[in-house]
Amino acid sequence: MITITQKRLAIFGAVAAASLFIVINAQFIAAAFRSQPACVAVADAAMPAKHVC
Repeated sequence: MITITQKRLAIFGAVAAASLFIVINAQFIAAAFRSQPACVAVADAAMPAKHVC
C-alpha cells in the first residue's frame, strides 16, 4: 500500500470513529432528556413538588 493511501485510510478511520462516538453520545443525551418526567405539582399531595424542577 502506498503511504498516501495509508494516511488517507487512517484519517478516514479516525474521522469515522469520532463521528460514531459523537452520534452515540448524542443518542444517550437525548434519551436522558426524554426520560425525565414532567415536574408538576399535584393537588392533595402529601409533599410539594421538588424545588429543583
